[in-house]
Amino acid sequence: MSTFTRTDTSVVGRWWWTVDRWTLLAICLLLAIGALLNLAASPAVAERIGLDGSHFALRHFVFLLPAVAVMFVCSLLPLRDTRRIAVVGLFVAMALMLFTLLIGPEVKGATRWLHLGGMSLQPSEFAKPFFIVTAAWLFSVRHDDNSVPATMACCLLFAVILGMLITQPDFGMAAVFTVVWFAQFFFAGLSLAWVFGFVVLAIGGALLAYAMIPHVTSRIDRFLDPASGDSYQIDRAMEAFTRGGLAGRGPGEGRVKAVLPDAHTDFVFSVAGEEFGLIACLLIVALFAFIVLRGFSRLLRENDLFVLLAASGLLVLFGLQAIINMGVNLNLLPTKGMTLPFISYGGSSLLATAIGMGMLLGLTRRRAGAGEAA
Repeated sequence: MSTFTRTDTSVVGRWWWTVDRWTLLAICLLLAIGALLNLAASPAVAERIGLDGSHFALRHFVFLLPAVAVMFVCSLLPLRDTRRIAVVGLFVAMALMLFTLLIGPEVKGATRWLHLGGMSLQPSEFAKPFFIVTAAWLFSVRHDDNSVPATMACCLLFAVILGMLITQPDFGMAAVFTVVWFAQFFFAGLSLAWVFGFVVLAIGGALLAYAMIPHVTSRIDRFLDPASGDSYQIDRAMEAFTRGGLAGRGPGEGRVKAVLPDAHTDFVFSVAGEEFGLIACLLIVALFAFIVLRGFSRLLRENDLFVLLAASGLLVLFGLQAIINMGVNLNLLPTKGMTLPFISYGGSSLLATAIGMGMLLGLTRRRAGAGEAA
């Protein structure tokens, strides 16, 4: 039973009666599942690399409480403050991405991380939600006032971020940024001629990357023909789903986490399949689908263009990341290091996803009258 009455005019009381509590419940369930799967998958990974078995699990819980707090705070924000924080946060994230290129350590041939006070930070993760909300604001400004070159500014921001991602290099993240930005541009009223032009450009870029970047070529070739290269991780992941069956082998009984180096991050879904079975995997899929579909259903009644574009972009990002991660685990997509939102281990990913979903909860809150000014 709720402790808040409908006459409660406090900030939290108003939040409780206007936020989408079903979406909030689904997010909390994903957070709980993520905590459970980190307890299941991370000890074997930690011990294999010489760390204490609880190392990753404890670090996950260290980030979990701040993630819940930042999600709650973001969901309280009025539209104007959401936009302001997104703009400031984007430029901070871009500055950190630049520092990453200049002073960040190279890990597996890529420069994506900053080490701050014993913690690792991936600035590009935070750039995603902030850029989505900033782009939505710029597109809405252009719609309200044709004299403002907001669309040009948005395109310039996108080009700068894309350039930094390619320089790292992180082509998977660059592709995600591109798809989400294009979706927002399309929702903002992009003409069919420009849609066709962007699609041709994207296909050309993908073909160029395949032809000129060896590790992209290798990943796609191994996806199309597993015999053409090393497919060890995918083979082990598929075996895990087979062993798990319908109900799974039981908590702690899985073997894939002992042999996959990324069992707690990129391949945590295969751990879920082996230890908890098909039923648990379908529950995870259902929760992601519910959040995305319910979010779009609430937007059908929305008249504020900024809210429509920002919330749509955040939903596309959330769903796209889940599809990529689960698709890779099931060998439906080429291998890509993409975390499963709220479930995979990773402090930057967890905090950035919490910011994005907090903003989504705030954007989709019921507002009286014509809504707040953005």
